[in-house]
Amino acid sequence: MPMAREGDLSRPDGRIVHWYEDGPADGVPLFWHHGTPNIGQPPGPLMSPAADRGFRWVSLDRPGYGGSTRREGRCVADVAEDVAAVADELGIARFAVAGHSGGGPHALACGAMLPDRVLATVAVASLAPYGAAGLDWYGAMGAGGRAELEAAAIGPAALRAQLEAEWDPEMFTDEDHGVLAGAWSWFGGIVKAAMAHGPDAMVDDDLAYVTDWGFDPADAAANPVLIAHGGRDRVVPMTHGQWLAAAIPGAGWRAYEGDGHVSVLLHADDLLDWLAGAVEHRKVG
Repeated sequence: MPMAREGDLSRPDGRIVHWYEDGPADGVPLFWHHGTPNIGQPPGPLMSPAADRGFRWVSLDRPGYGGSTRREGRCVADVAEDVAAVADELGIARFAVAGHSGGGPHALACGAMLPDRVLATVAVASLAPYGAAGLDWYGAMGAGGRAELEAAAIGPAALRAQLEAEWDPEMFTDEDHGVLAGAWSWFGGIVKAAMAHGPDAMVDDDLAYVTDWGFDPADAAANPVLIAHGGRDRVVPMTHGQWLAAAIPGAGWRAYEGDGHVSVLLHADDLLDWLAGAVEHRKVG
């Protein structure tokens, strides 16, 4: 039976974590990690493809977004604590994880920090760690996104000032704009919801990306990992995905050369097929 529900979980530090669950009740739990700025609502365009492959979505609003209390000064690795707590609350022992854009590092954090619970990890259009050896971290980024992350590296005040600048549509490719107007117009609603309380959560995300993540991405290799990226991505250049795929032992790699940051999600069927196969292999093994 399909189900769609959400709720609030109280954490020991007094925060509230808002969670979501949607899809077949007997499906394999798949934790979704949202981008920046988004809320954790499960990805509408992927509901049916995931259900067809036996998955149900579980997700949460990162601190400061949606119904989750802000956690100022958080690092990327901190997400694992909240994911584990939500899984415990929902009676979930093991689960797969997937993340897009800013959700990619957070998905990898779960793979690295919760190796006994994560079955497999997919990171799509993900950033690599700030200062990653041998990577021109800002190279080939669109002007708007680069200015935002360069400001984050300077500090919160510079970042807040930069976020007041006019949005740069050139950060997305023609393919991205096409899918944002069509198949993935869903993003419009969750971005609006993410910014409803102001920019604090986006500030915290960006600061976390340009500081120590709190874990080594290579540790995500305890379970199967797939890194996927669009070759024309201007928000997070494909060199970031290539770096992650090389740094994580045994990681799979998908390069969609004609796609940008959002249009890469049109290949979700391929990525979900890989994930279903990886999970099934773990069950058999």
